[in-house]
Amino acid sequence: MPSRNLILKCGGSLTVAVCLALLFASATLAPAPIGAASSCESLVSLALPHTTITLAEVVPSGGFVQPGARGVRGGAQADAASALPAFCRVAATLKPSSDSDIKMEIWLPVTGWNGKFEAVGNGGYAGSISYPAMGEALKLGYATASTDTGHEGDARSAAWALHHPELVVDYGYRAVHEMTLKAKRIVEAFYGAAAQISYFNGCSTGGRQGLMEAQRYPDDYTGILAGAPANYFTHLQTGASLWVALATLKDPESYIPPAKLPAINEASVAACDNLDGIKDGLINNPRLCKFDPSTLLCKGEDSATCLTSKQLEALKRIYSGAHDDHGKEIFPGFMPGDEKNWVAFITGPTPYKAAVYDLGVDFIKYMVFDNPNWDFRTWNYEKDTQIPDDRLTATLNATDPNLRAFRSRGGKLILYHGWTDPAIPSMNTVNYYKSVVTTMSAVSADAAADETEDFIHGVTQVEDFARLFMVPGMDHCFGGPGPNTFDAFGALVSWVEHKQAPEKIVASHITGGTVDRTRPLCPYPQVAAYKGTGSTDDAANFVCKAP
Repeated sequence: MPSRNLILKCGGSLTVAVCLALLFASATLAPAPIGAASSCESLVSLALPHTTITLAEVVPSGGFVQPGARGVRGGAQADAASALPAFCRVAATLKPSSDSDIKMEIWLPVTGWNGKFEAVGNGGYAGSISYPAMGEALKLGYATASTDTGHEGDARSAAWALHHPELVVDYGYRAVHEMTLKAKRIVEAFYGAAAQISYFNGCSTGGRQGLMEAQRYPDDYTGILAGAPANYFTHLQTGASLWVALATLKDPESYIPPAKLPAINEASVAACDNLDGIKDGLINNPRLCKFDPSTLLCKGEDSATCLTSKQLEALKRIYSGAHDDHGKEIFPGFMPGDEKNWVAFITGPTPYKAAVYDLGVDFIKYMVFDNPNWDFRTWNYEKDTQIPDDRLTATLNATDPNLRAFRSRGGKLILYHGWTDPAIPSMNTVNYYKSVVTTMSAVSADAAADETEDFIHGVTQVEDFARLFMVPGMDHCFGGPGPNTFDAFGALVSWVEHKQAPEKIVASHITGGTVDRTRPLCPYPQVAAYKGTGSTDDAANFVCKAP
């Protein structure tokens, strides 16, 4: 198993920054020199702006019991690892506005602090502190912090936002920044020395949070790992989540039941598996896939192996993504290759039980229209799409491609996204990365769209600080049929601390605790190409090259 699985699980037991399975063993900085340190208990009286410290206590080794929390898929959040070392647990409430109620925690190793700080992100609409991710950072010697972003509740629900615009601001960007400022002050008070390097680590909402930090507050973090970022938030919720809900639920006969997903998956993989010259059950680059779902149209009676005409139209819309009446793309569609795992996010086990339905409909009800009785069937893409953009772009969208301030202070950014993500279409991250390249180089948007040699030259002008790794066969932040366990955080640390830019990241697929396939992940737009000899399950037999 790789040394640190930095795929912050945004599924299953979920918050997004959940279940980092890490065994990272690279060199760390020498411990920071200790100055006038404070005792853990005395931190409760530390005076910080707009802050009330509500708890400061030493938790003995193995003594932490995680409070109950719920995640994006609605299941109980997994318990934090029981084998945590002793740490100073500090909880605080932040009130940067009159309506704010931001909960945060910071954990400080009692011994063995590596001199660094790692904040971890959230999933969905947040609503809880990411304890498991904090636990994994703590075990590596980091001081670590997380926030509930200003509200408590199920990460699939945005009901908390009703009539509370300041809470939306907290969720959008303010809570993470305020947490960061307070956490750094607490680190310095406890150890008598500031953290030498600060990292942010998140996927999905956590990926959006990381990009928001790089864009708005470039001094907060030196290294940012942003997976599957929900950064174009207004269009994600209207052009992906709500789009799918309308495609499959507005007409009840359009709903695609889970029993039909395996047949769709089998057909798409059969059509496109061999495009890279390797028949391995994976679609290496789904953008090249020309799978025609019409082949699944029922010729006779309806069955689990075919689609009715209305189901077929819904499937085509899921793949195509949202467009207005003039054909202009509002948001990219979902990629083929792992449709059998669409149950949690796209179809739900039954109608109206999919995560995208909850996320998209709640966004419009509670954040856009402030109307809990709004009916999603009334949405009109021609008339309504601009409304959330006008109201919430500045608060929720982390799409600014100008990262010059972050870069100028030595910041490093690693983006990653699974090609078969069923929650956030993977081309969203590709599109954002292209915008960074065109903004920070002389490359035209047309060259980026066509990925010409000029675009590849433009990539070389930004890869000194920002790289994107697309992951074939990986779903939302983790899982899927492809190699989906990899140490992106270790690569980020090596880049920040040792100037070793990641030329590739080796990913593993694990079945029953055993690695059964490895592949290199390559900096975009490079892809992993088979050398022609040796096992196709061994990363050593692949090389990264431009497509």
